[in-house]
Amino acid sequence: MGLQGDDFKSGRNVYSTPKHFVSYGIPLGGHNGQQAIIGERALFSDHLMPFREVTKAGVKTIMTSYNSVDGIPATSHKYLLKDILRDNWGFKGFVFSDLQSIEGIAGTHRVAPSIKHAAALALDAGVDADLGGNAYGRNLKQAYNEELISMENIDTAVANILRLKFEMGLFENPYVEPSKAKQVVRNQKHKDLAREVAREGTVLLKNSNDILPLKDNIGSIAVIGPNADNIYNQLGDYTAPQERENIITVLDGIKNRVSSNTIVRYAKGCNIRDTSESDIEEAVKVANQSDIILLVIGGSSARDFKTEYIETGAATVSDNKLEAISDMESGEGYDRKTLKLLGDQEELLSKLHETGKPLIVVYIQGRPLNMNNASEKADALLTAWYPGQEGGNAVADIIFGDYNPSGRLSISVPHSVGQLPVYYSLGKQTDYVEGSSAPLYSFGYGLSYTDFEYSDLKIYVAGEDIVVNCKVANTGDRDGSEVVQLYIRDNVSSTYTPPIQLKGFKKTPIKKGETKEVEFTLTHDDLALYNNEMNRVTEAGEFTVMVGSASNNIHLRGSFSIE
Repeated sequence: MGLQGDDFKSGRNVYSTPKHFVSYGIPLGGHNGQQAIIGERALFSDHLMPFREVTKAGVKTIMTSYNSVDGIPATSHKYLLKDILRDNWGFKGFVFSDLQSIEGIAGTHRVAPSIKHAAALALDAGVDADLGGNAYGRNLKQAYNEELISMENIDTAVANILRLKFEMGLFENPYVEPSKAKQVVRNQKHKDLAREVAREGTVLLKNSNDILPLKDNIGSIAVIGPNADNIYNQLGDYTAPQERENIITVLDGIKNRVSSNTIVRYAKGCNIRDTSESDIEEAVKVANQSDIILLVIGGSSARDFKTEYIETGAATVSDNKLEAISDMESGEGYDRKTLKLLGDQEELLSKLHETGKPLIVVYIQGRPLNMNNASEKADALLTAWYPGQEGGNAVADIIFGDYNPSGRLSISVPHSVGQLPVYYSLGKQTDYVEGSSAPLYSFGYGLSYTDFEYSDLKIYVAGEDIVVNCKVANTGDRDGSEVVQLYIRDNVSSTYTPPIQLKGFKKTPIKKGETKEVEFTLTHDDLALYNNEMNRVTEAGEFTVMVGSASNNIHLRGSFSIE
């Protein structure tokens, strides 16, 4: 919603597009765009909920997804697109397809005999615009002539789109001023913001014996790994070609940060996927010459601009074993059946561990990857996800203590793919024969360079709302920010509700020795569920309140009742 703002005629704001509507993230076998087998209550409680919230906030456009929802293609799902999105939630914007998802109604899902019939189904279901243009552009006139659609269908779609264009003032001011781009794109304010975003998104997962932050007087550091000095690997999918000097890699960031007395050595060691160019021996040699090892591994959504892509923009994975394999292992069209590090990355990590040198491991990644080996052998472990153009400076800021890490995991990191799904809201599961059912790192988890203590939980009624208040003290010797997390449980409900549900979080800066109050407000809608009749209601009964620093690290508990 930050992209959209409130001033549509500003010339700076654009309509934001939540995607993909809906249940795109739970396809069979993890395959892009396939069936999502899901019950109605889980669909409404979990997957539709974020779209419901952004619709209430005033979002103007929504994109449909490639998958089907319980057998009905999302791009022709009239019940969801009209009855729920527009009639029930009051959505006033326009809906458009993902690229070729209308064609997929006939091709992938085979619920229409032709693209013409698929286009008619999509338009009648409430899809106002065709992203690719071919399905509608080549077929709607004929579909109208054959009475597969009505003029009312066309008028409604056109009106939904024109309304937003008028609201944005595109007819009065259809052109932009290109010279403004040079003043705005990559100006210092935006670079600083990119650096701050990367800092706040990086999560410290392990810090044995407080090895981090590193001291300024370090003699030498070996920066090693396939993601240590690759600009595209830290930028994410659908990134256009970039000028090298505009992107700060981790190697760049370390060089920028250390003093002239610190020696920085670099070795790539291996690629993300391809093993034909690995030189682990050279990496070990560089490591042995240095005091500290900083290993940067993980994954990549980097388009190498040589890979072939289908018209949707999804990549085609080559079967030619003689070609060098691109680093890309995440992104549209790159489905995974394991979460292990690819190529020779695990071997590289193990060989560097064997040197006996202090080992700091940073994951740069687009999906959760297996961290078992790294968690065991690294002295410090961080994930920076895709940290963007200032990512290298941000990682260096954290490693040398210029910024106290405050990032928290928005997913759970599993031990094994056999655990999946490993949602925090499933609560504690029975253990497996082979070991614990708990994730390696839980949702909401993340370390800091300081310590926090929680106390004085208070829960009281304020009109129609429930207020939850507590105190958080910084008991360490550094200023820091704590992400205070509020979870609840409906102790007895008419339909199943999760044993733990996140209902709020607040990142709170607290200076060393300082105590702050943190307060949350729960509305009746926060406590609601879909009952046996699929009505959203708040039921009478007792609710448990849990306040903590992670889903598996609850510090304060209390309860309240709804009469």
